[in-house]
Order: sequence, then C-alpha cells, then structure tokens
Amino acid sequence: MNKLSAFLTVISLFCCLISKGQDPWVIKADKIDPANYYGVTVANGMIGLVSSPQPFQVKNVVLAGAYDLYGRGRVSNFLNSFNLLNMYIHINGREIDPKKISNFRQQLDMKNAAFTTTFDYADLGSIKYTYYALRQLPFTVLMDVAVTAKKAIQITAASQMQAPDALKDVQNYYDEVHQPRGGVMGLLTSTAKSPTGKLVLCASNAFIFKEKADAQPRLMHEMLDANMHSMKFDKDIAGGQTYGFAIVGSSITSAHDADPLNEAERLTIFAKLQGTENLIKYHTKAWSDLWVSDIKIEGDDQAQQDVHSMLYHLYSFSRAGATYSPSPMGLSGLGYNGHVFWDADIWMFPGLLVLHPDIAKSFLEYRYLRLAEAKQNAFSHGYKGAMFPWESADSGVEETPVWALSGPFEHHITACVALAAWQYYCVTQDKDWLREKGWPILSACADFWASRVECNGAGHYDIKNVVAADEWAEGIDNDAFTNAAAIANLQNAAAAAKILNLKADSDWATVAQNIPLLKLPNGVTKEFETYKGEGIKQADANLLAYPLKTITNPAQIKQDLEYYETRVPNEGTPAMTQGIFTLLYARLGDGNKAYHFFKDAYEPNLLPPFRVIAETKGGTNPYFATGAGGIIQSLLMGFGGLDITPDGIVQVKSKLPSNWKSLTITGIGVEKKTYIIK
Repeated sequence: MNKLSAFLTVISLFCCLISKGQDPWVIKADKIDPANYYGVTVANGMIGLVSSPQPFQVKNVVLAGAYDLYGRGRVSNFLNSFNLLNMYIHINGREIDPKKISNFRQQLDMKNAAFTTTFDYADLGSIKYTYYALRQLPFTVLMDVAVTAKKAIQITAASQMQAPDALKDVQNYYDEVHQPRGGVMGLLTSTAKSPTGKLVLCASNAFIFKEKADAQPRLMHEMLDANMHSMKFDKDIAGGQTYGFAIVGSSITSAHDADPLNEAERLTIFAKLQGTENLIKYHTKAWSDLWVSDIKIEGDDQAQQDVHSMLYHLYSFSRAGATYSPSPMGLSGLGYNGHVFWDADIWMFPGLLVLHPDIAKSFLEYRYLRLAEAKQNAFSHGYKGAMFPWESADSGVEETPVWALSGPFEHHITACVALAAWQYYCVTQDKDWLREKGWPILSACADFWASRVECNGAGHYDIKNVVAADEWAEGIDNDAFTNAAAIANLQNAAAAAKILNLKADSDWATVAQNIPLLKLPNGVTKEFETYKGEGIKQADANLLAYPLKTITNPAQIKQDLEYYETRVPNEGTPAMTQGIFTLLYARLGDGNKAYHFFKDAYEPNLLPPFRVIAETKGGTNPYFATGAGGIIQSLLMGFGGLDITPDGIVQVKSKLPSNWKSLTITGIGVEKKTYIIK
C-alpha cells in the first residue's frame, strides 16, 4: 500500500468513527442561528416550500413551470408564488415574544417528507407544527399544528395569505362555502398577475378543524394591506390539553390550468374534505413507494444520512407524469432563473432513470414537447435537425442571457438530450416510446451534428468554436466532450434506426467515424485543440470514460484521471467533477481514493443547519440538485457498478471504501431489482 492509500484509509476510518449515531432518515437542527441559516425544501415535484428560522413562516413558495420575463437578463425567470402557509398565533391576546421562546428545534423527516418545528413559550405552552408538500396532490400543501397548554390559555390563530412583491394587480377574496355535514368552510383566496401580465397566479387555503361542524371556531376575515389578508379564530385551551388544527392550501397558475382561480379553490376544498389524517396517510404512502428505490450504506452513518438527503431532494424536485424538468436548484428557490440546463439530462436524469424510470420519463417529455422550438433554433443558426437551447424555460426557446456565450455556443447540450433519450430506451426497452418520441429526438439531434461539423480535408470533421463542458474554455475547437458526445449521438441514432427497422442517414456513420478525439504528447486525452494544461472548471475529458464510454481502456482512464484531478481548483468549481472521479476510481478498483473524492464532492459544500449542498465549496446557493445527481451516480454506477447498456442494466466490477461493510441498492429498473455489494 502506498503512502496516499494508507493516508486515505486512515481518513476513511476516522470519518467512519465520528459519523456513528446519525439517524439515517431525520436531520435535526437543535441550535439555530437565523443569521447563518440555509433553508431546506419540502417539495412534491410541483410545489416547493423553503423553510425559515422564524416561527410559523415559510421563506418562499416555488411552483414548477411558473415563469415570466422580469429582472435579470431579459429572459424568463422563476416566480415565487403566494406564501399560503404563513400564520401567527397570539396567546392571551398578545403576540408571541421571540425572547420568551425556548427549545426551538426543527427537523426534516426525509422518509415521510415532513418538516417539523417545535418550541416552548414562556410557562404558557408548547407548540408543534409540521408542513408537507402533499405528494399525492401536486398543487397542494398542508400544515398540521398542535398547541399544548401548560395552564389555561386563549389562542388566536391566523392564516395569512401574502403576495410576493414581484406580482401585480393582487385581488383578495374571502368566501364561505357550506360543508356536506353542516357548517361552513372559510376560503382565503388571492390572485395576481405576473410582472408582464403573462400569467395569472392563484392560491387558496382553508382551516381543517377536528371538532364537529357545529362546534368549530368562528372565522374572522381581516385585510392587512393590499398584498396580504388573513382569516383567524379564537380558542380557549384548558391546562394540560392539546388543541390541534391544520391549514391546507393549493397554488396554481394559468401555465398549469385554464381556470386557475376557481381551480385553486376547488383543489383546496377537495383536500380539506379528505381530512388531515387521510391527507398525511396518502402522502406517506406515496413517499413509501418512492423509497422502494433506495441506496443503503452499512458502516458509515453520516454518509447514509447525506445520501438519503440527496435522494430526497432529487425525488422532491421531480415527479412522474409531469412535463417539467428540474433546474440546477430544483424547487429550492429562484437560482439560475429556474432554467433547465444539461444539469437535468446528464447529472440528475441517469440516477433517477435506474431508480424510477417513470420519473425520469418526465424529463424527456419536457424535451420532446419542445422539439419544434429546438428545430427552429437550429434553422435560425444555419443548421439542420434540432439544436436544444443551453437554458430552457417554459417555451423551449433559448433563455440564456445575451451576455453569456454559453447560449449560442455550448452545443453539447443537444447531444446530452439525445443521450438521455437513448439511455431511457436502454433501461426500459420500450420500443413504442422509442418510435414515438425517442426516435424524433435522436434523429433530429443527429441531423444537427451532421450539419454542425466542418469538413477539413478527406475524413476529417471538426467541431469548431464551442463552449466546452469545462465552461472556462470558450471559443475553442474540438472539445473532447462535445466531440465524443456528438459521436455517441450519431451512433445511438443509427442504432435506434436499426431497432425500429428504419433507414439511418448514411452521413451519420461517416461523420461519427471522422470527428477527432485528440491527445496530449504524454497520451492523456486532450481537452481541446489548443489545451496546454490550464486549470479546468469541471470534468470534460474524463466524461469520455463515463457517461459516454468512448474510452474503455482502464490504463487510459486512470492516466486521464491522474492528470485532470490536479487541474481542478479547490474552490469555486461545481460538485459534479468529484462525483465523476469517485465513479471512475470505484470502477478501477481503488475504493479508498474513490471515497476521498466522494467526500470531497459535497462535504465542503454543506451549509447549516440541515447540511444542504451549495453549488461550490464555500458557495451559498443551495440546494444544488446537479451536484446531488452526480454524487448519486457515483454510488449507483461507481461503487454499485451499475451500467446502462443497450441490453438493459448490467453490473460491472467495482470497489467499496474499506470502511463500508456493504452497499445495497434496491428498486432498480423496471423490474425493481436489488443489488448488494460487499
């Protein structure tokens, strides 16, 4: 064993020792500093709630697919929706004094996708509330509240509906609707227009009481200002008694429904009449079904909790049956304007594909529905086929701000979309899908590359003037990843044609055989034509070993790894690169070096108090779902050895870290298989 391997083994054992005792499913925050607080997201693939350190507050509410043109860059931006779960409680007619709050704690239960806050208030009572983005109801959220009185008290509890500042023409409504078993339900509803008037955003909520209809508290409506109103009730609670109630609400826009105002109220009424117990029951069942596909680490409790957090966020930011694809920050905020990049297709998609093909399918549905715009984009740039935009939002047109060269020149995105389409077929073997949707994507992307290359002499097709996967390399020729991804696209399109008994364009094979892949004098894969050993932002040449599998020789893979791992700075670069290093070293049989990069991929990026992942070491923009996707691939395809092939999922040799006893991967592929690695 060399000195580096011995050192890494010691570090691995030390990390194992200090990680004992972490709950694999619950992240607890017992000491909360509001000045150093990065919220964690509860989401269901459509609506996201971001936590706050302030009692009864939600930092913001994000809806997938809700974009408008405002602010930065003159391009579409994600919109915050109405904050429909904010509330307050007064005790004995007085506001809660923060100085009298003690034992303030929060926790995320990842198994059940539930966020709970508890605290004591003076000598009067204890309060607990838990909120959910209901998995079974994509536009609906729930907050379950319990107040335990230490002595006789009276509470005033209010639900507040608040419009974000960016919205305009806010209209507030309060209606009372008769319930089936008597009594009335109060509906607190608001509607507004997006900044340009493109969208109508609507939200509605209601209280759920446990008392019989004739014993339920009387509701009072109150207008607070033009952008906020509330409904409230009073309740006497005897000492030693616990009083429980809930708030259920729905948020939807005209991007999702032609009648968003009425639909928000209908969805809220529907949920209210299910009752709190049933809503939580079916939400929990839906998450239980998701966790059939899991990654279980024996021997490293902290890594297990962290991996569950990564899976939890990927599951939270996507859902089966949708037509959306997640942004780098998922539903955790407005980062990157909520746009869709290669982050979805290359980094988040493959892990979700082997765990939940039905969820991964929604990513491709998003691309397929915007294929016409990609074809128009190619036409506008003088190319054939389809040229997918580097940044995409609702319409499918290019949404990159004009000052970023990645918009007109980071062309590898088209090959990334095509690779995802081919991988989906490989895992599902669904020929009907391949014919209906996969082939149109694959063939149009292949046509793009056949027209994008430049013929410079017999048998030589260059791809010039691109932004590389390593985005510090702009305006360069023959980028390693771009060229290899184009080759894979052309070859996979031809393979799809053969499966479907269709005729492939003969140019595809000719071009694929003659796109150059370059090397440095020392035999290392050269990142681009004029590359001279500069530092790199992220993996590029190493992606030829995975996911492209253009390079399969272990000696070449190892040589490329050892060269480029010294070119990545210690700060300011995204987490995916170390995920690729982890994956490749695990496949090469060096489990301890793989573990070093596994930890380096995310631990320096963690933010308090919930260990949410920032994009970079020292960064502050969580949650970085792209990084989580890369690390999940390092576990599934690296340590786990899973490999996506034209014949389905197979397992190749891999090596675990010395401090892990076993790795169990459950619910894989359409057959939901289990793989155990020891």
